[in-house]
Amino acid sequence: MLIKRRNFLVALALSSSLVVTGITGCGGGNGESTTADGAKTLVMATSADYPPYEFFETERGEGKPVGFDVDIATYITEELGYELEIQDMDFNGIIPALQAGRADFAMAGMTPTPEREENVDFSSIYYEAKNTIVAKAGSGFKTYEDLAGKTVGVQLGSIQEQEAREKAEEIGDIALEPRNKISELIQEMKAGRIDAAIVEDTVAAGYIANNPDLEFTTLDAGAEASGSAIAFPKDSELREDFEAVLEEMKENGTLESLIKKWFEDYYAEQAGASE
Repeated sequence: MLIKRRNFLVALALSSSLVVTGITGCGGGNGESTTADGAKTLVMATSADYPPYEFFETERGEGKPVGFDVDIATYITEELGYELEIQDMDFNGIIPALQAGRADFAMAGMTPTPEREENVDFSSIYYEAKNTIVAKAGSGFKTYEDLAGKTVGVQLGSIQEQEAREKAEEIGDIALEPRNKISELIQEMKAGRIDAAIVEDTVAAGYIANNPDLEFTTLDAGAEASGSAIAFPKDSELREDFEAVLEEMKENGTLESLIKKWFEDYYAEQAGASE
């Protein structure tokens, strides 16, 4: 049954229209636009450097974005009768894009926080994860206290940045280096310009599979689990419709199937490719 579900989702993903444009290419008003054949299109804002949630099929950023969030968005918009357009941007530009009406919703492994909830509305949590310390193999960092005196990278605007800043203030001897993309953090670490990075565990696993010279340790002590949700402009009428389909996906096994596809099968493939 799981294989059948996955085959259905793959076929669904291939049939949906996924267009990546620059931020200036958004529809006006609520972001929603109409295609030549009369079908309504919803614009999804994301930051496609966050495998396995969303990423480009090649390292150079060519092709179309794929991933866990993309499959969920494809399923929901298809069920609701919309075409899907994906806009790639820096993570810290996503909420401003929603506020300005340049996107209808956002999926980027984004965690609802009190600060974010002041500016946008969120769906229920669709996936939970924890934060990790990523560093060169053999570094042995296990806690924030181990990072005292070190330079630590974080993604700008992320929940990891917020947590790291709180810990840096508490510990008092951690230098933080924010970057727009996770891939930039990995490059900085491999070049020796930063000692470690705070990255979500599912994303860290993907990068480790392709970079065996790195390691990651899940932050258990003092680090709370974070969850991903869909973000919408304040008072968006879409939120209720999306929530209904999201709940259906949880009940009918579709979400479970996608979790296996992107957090088990994908990592197994990555690990096999690196051997």
